Amino acid sequence: MYSVWGTAMTLPESLFENLRLELRRGCLTLAVLAQLKQEHYGYTLRKALAARGMEIDESTLYPLLRRLEAQGLLTSEWREEEKRNKRFYKLSADGEQIFARLLEEWNAINTSITNLL
Repeated sequence: MYSVWGTAMTLPESLFENLRLELRRGCLTLAVLAQLKQEHYGYTLRKALAARGMEIDESTLYPLLRRLEAQGLLTSEWREEEKRNKRFYKLSADGEQIFARLLEEWNAINTSITNLL
């Protein structure tokens, strides 16, 4: 038995969980970039992703947003909305180009995997 986040699992189950998380990591980046073609702040971004079947924890989302911004793929600005300061994110010009290229790559990989199955 192994423990992943406090849940007892057998080796095959823990292996599956680790591989599932690895698979999701790249997908989450693509999903976030896709949603940030339109401006969002963190909460509305999480809701938009969840509404389309892509759940993401805050502890995963916010570090991802900071990393993407540091890489120059996002821009952000603080604004007051509903009497609270919120940080709004959107794709930068470089982010739009990288997203288009990643989407092409995703589609090619998806086609290949579908053909393999």
